[in-house]
Amino acid sequence: MQVILMEKVANLGNLGDVVKVRDGYARNFLIPTHAARRATAAAIKDFETKRADLEKAAGEKLAASQALAEKMNGRTVHITQKAGVDGRLFGSVTNADIADALTRIDFKVAKAQVRMPNGPLKTVGEHTVTVVPHTDVVAEVKVVVLGEVT
Repeated sequence: MQVILMEKVANLGNLGDVVKVRDGYARNFLIPTHAARRATAAAIKDFETKRADLEKAAGEKLAASQALAEKMNGRTVHITQKAGVDGRLFGSVTNADIADALTRIDFKVAKAQVRMPNGPLKTVGEHTVTVVPHTDVVAEVKVVVLGEVT
């Protein structure tokens, strides 16, 4: 299916690009999240008339994400979980837990923006995770997992 991108999409293209994607990806993700529209002649013409406004909005979103990442870079978040005496957690610390902790200290972050390359944290200690508020912006946050011995 041919779609026109309404915003920058990682590993796909930039604002205004007409790309060919699989039907399910377009119907189930790109179109419902308003990241793309079907590339019909009317949609392309409509996009060209709104292009300046969309580019301005994308620039503002990028600037806001850069400001957020600048404030967030190097911050430390403390999360307490139940743990055994050997330092292993009963369960794990996921990206949703980290997003909630960041939201509590006034950083509005969705769980999908928290990237954990090694998977959920399963041990007590200090770990570094990346937060991606925008496809071009990356911030590193230290997560200190404290064990609560039961």
